[in-house]
Amino acid sequence: MKIAIYGAGGFGKEVACLIERINKHNGDWELIGFFDDTKPAGTMVSRYGKVLGGLETLCQYNEPLAVAFAINENKSVRRISESIDNDNISFPNLIDPSTFLVDELAFEIGKGNIIQNDCMVSCDVKIGDFNLINDHVVIGHDNVIGDYNGLMPGAHLSGGIVIGNNNLLGVASVVLQGMVIGNGVTLGANSVLMTQPKDDSTYLGVPAMKFDF
Repeated sequence: MKIAIYGAGGFGKEVACLIERINKHNGDWELIGFFDDTKPAGTMVSRYGKVLGGLETLCQYNEPLAVAFAINENKSVRRISESIDNDNISFPNLIDPSTFLVDELAFEIGKGNIIQNDCMVSCDVKIGDFNLINDHVVIGHDNVIGDYNGLMPGAHLSGGIVIGNNNLLGVASVVLQGMVIGNGVTLGANSVLMTQPKDDSTYLGVPAMKFDF
């Protein structure tokens, strides 16, 4: 099936590499190019193809097309995905072949998620829609993850964690067991979350404390 990447920056190239790895393993994606609202149509994106247009072009696309979001800002992903009113467009999950699913039969996942290389997902995990799970992320048992979350490289989630929507867990951050993260929380790089965070807040440090800019 034809697939395009929304986002023509460095992360877009990483997602193109992910599609290549999937195809080498057991995939059949045909990458046709990129959509981007900040670069003109025809712009080359390394060796992976050209920018085909922006949101308006995608909304008018007249044949079946899978789209993967390569945008690190979860609010932008939500805004764009909710603006696509075109029945020809679908949002597959792209999961790197190196991902280790401890119990594949008990794993539940929605749509539009990206799971990069060398991640581990333990048993009875549920993941919603449009989450970015970057490389070397560990997701413990019985975790429930909502929509539009970003888990940066090396983030570690212990068991029994519930995560809502629009959260960002920084590089090498740690969330201890049983934590409930609501919505709009940012956990800084190398921080360890040990207490319940407040919505729409930033937490930094070991242990992570609320930081007011």
